[in-house]
Amino acid sequence: MVGQMESELVQSPVKKMKKNLLLIICLCCSFNSFSQKVKHTFELSKNDFLLDGKPFQIISGEIHYPRVPREAWRDRMKMAKAMGLNTIGTYVFWNLHEPQKGKFDFSGNNDIAEFVKIAKEEGLWVILRPSPYVCAEWEFGGYPYWLQTEKGLVVRSKDPQYLEEYRKYIDEVGRQLAPLQINHGGNVLMVQVENEYGSYAADKEYLDINRKMFIAAGFDGILYTCDPEADIKGGYLSGLLPAINGQDNPEKVKQMIDKYHDGKGPYFIAEWYPAWFDWWGAPHHTVPAEKYTGKLDSVLSAGISINMYMFHGGTTRGFMNGANYKDISPYEPQISSYDYDAPLDEAGNATDKFGQFRAVIEKHLPKGKSLPPVPASKAAIAIGPFKVSSNFSLFSTLPKGVKNEEPLTFEDLKQDYGYMLYRTKIAGGRKGLLQVKQLRDYAIVFVNQKRVGILDRRTLLDSLELQLPAGEIQLDIFVENMGRINFGKYLLENKKGITEHVLFAGEEVKKWEMFSLPFNDISAYTVKRSTSAEVGEGPVIKKGIFNISKVGDTYLDMTDWGKGVVWINGHNLGKYWSIGPQQTVYVPKEWLKIGKNEVSVLELLQPQQNLMKMIKTPILDKLQKQ
Repeated sequence: MVGQMESELVQSPVKKMKKNLLLIICLCCSFNSFSQKVKHTFELSKNDFLLDGKPFQIISGEIHYPRVPREAWRDRMKMAKAMGLNTIGTYVFWNLHEPQKGKFDFSGNNDIAEFVKIAKEEGLWVILRPSPYVCAEWEFGGYPYWLQTEKGLVVRSKDPQYLEEYRKYIDEVGRQLAPLQINHGGNVLMVQVENEYGSYAADKEYLDINRKMFIAAGFDGILYTCDPEADIKGGYLSGLLPAINGQDNPEKVKQMIDKYHDGKGPYFIAEWYPAWFDWWGAPHHTVPAEKYTGKLDSVLSAGISINMYMFHGGTTRGFMNGANYKDISPYEPQISSYDYDAPLDEAGNATDKFGQFRAVIEKHLPKGKSLPPVPASKAAIAIGPFKVSSNFSLFSTLPKGVKNEEPLTFEDLKQDYGYMLYRTKIAGGRKGLLQVKQLRDYAIVFVNQKRVGILDRRTLLDSLELQLPAGEIQLDIFVENMGRINFGKYLLENKKGITEHVLFAGEEVKKWEMFSLPFNDISAYTVKRSTSAEVGEGPVIKKGIFNISKVGDTYLDMTDWGKGVVWINGHNLGKYWSIGPQQTVYVPKEWLKIGKNEVSVLELLQPQQNLMKMIKTPILDKLQKQ
């Protein structure tokens, strides 16, 4: 017993030494980990970016975190690495992160900091673009709708109200992302100030206010601006790195950047377009890879850095699509698919363009370096056909209305997206022209709940000849917000709904009741069981159940439906419209589950339709008459 005690006493110093040694090792590991966080440097030289003092060519591709399910972020980044990218570019979207004034959201699919951290884990650098104006074929160019409810506020200007809201937003973004800059141990190489500002205006004082706000928010690394070649003069701010969009002739890229950057580089194409986006009613845009492989090769051979817009487009879900509008063309709302004919398709699989671009990038790898193998394409599944078994008329379960002499806009009623029903009573027994002044954007007109016509801002159709039945009649105008303009001077004219007044037979129609239908959460709309004969001619909500034994990417084929929105298991997948070119709605495997799944549809034009099916390949190039 005594011997045992003596043995323990003798061993105790040894044990203490082991514990101390273990503690020292842990401290060293912690110190080493900390050192790793701060060891990288990123600087500008006359011709090159310098990473840790050595020339570094940025080969970047744009991926927007809200256009990809959070569960799939890592998979998309692995694909980026496999194509040869070393960097990911992304915008930061104000209207996602502050959907209502003062209420910030960086959770779930909005967790941009986690997106950046995953990129680091996958060995990728990041370029951030928190403008806060982004364009991006995104609702209101990224601005939250509620800015338009602030009387007198003017976006992209020195208006004090705008700058104060902007400051609060960029400070919140800074709290999330400034610590992730390379000069703080993270993987964010550069941060973009404003976005193609030269295409909008040329106020250098405004640009400098932007710069100071970014620095105050903690973005104290390399800042840059980006503009198309023709607009760099207006969008460049002295002291920042200028970058060019849409130009891939090496000689011209260097000439333009030298001109505005004291005769030196480094040279960065901030947006290089291997294809383009789509809008409703226009053909699907595709560009063969062969048209761009030579250009990519020449740019990389010249040592020019590049950000591919888009490497992977994904899907613009919910009500987040934007629209274009020019004096010489009609309103052009973009489709939900943001496939973009990019190297990765909408589901994240490699395309032929991916393979050809990979081969070009591989030629320019440093000696001894090789690319990881390309992950296999994901297996897609087909489901159905199956019937939606429950449906009801939207007009039968309206929320409480708001009455006003004149029609009110979405913004007047603090409504962000979705739909609004305008209702009034007028004397019948007469014929006349119904005209909706400044309709934004699409309307279905009903007389005594029978559909009598459609109005469409895209085609400048704002009026209908009506023969009203005798007696007092109920006039309903069901209006859809199809996306606020995201580019150009019309950013300042982006209110939705009936934005002026309604005329019938030359007289103004008054005494309206407005019903807000934002459809922010489909579960808020309780489905009542009814037969298809009871749904009437107005918009309907339909629900159905389907069962699967395995999950996989799939595509809802909505070719035979009319116009609307679809949800799977509560996730808003985006809009469909039979006019095309998009006929399918992408369903990510991450949002399906083995066993029972629920689909919900808001159908505007074909209330009797009830058959659904899902197919293995998308249909993005089929136009049909309305």
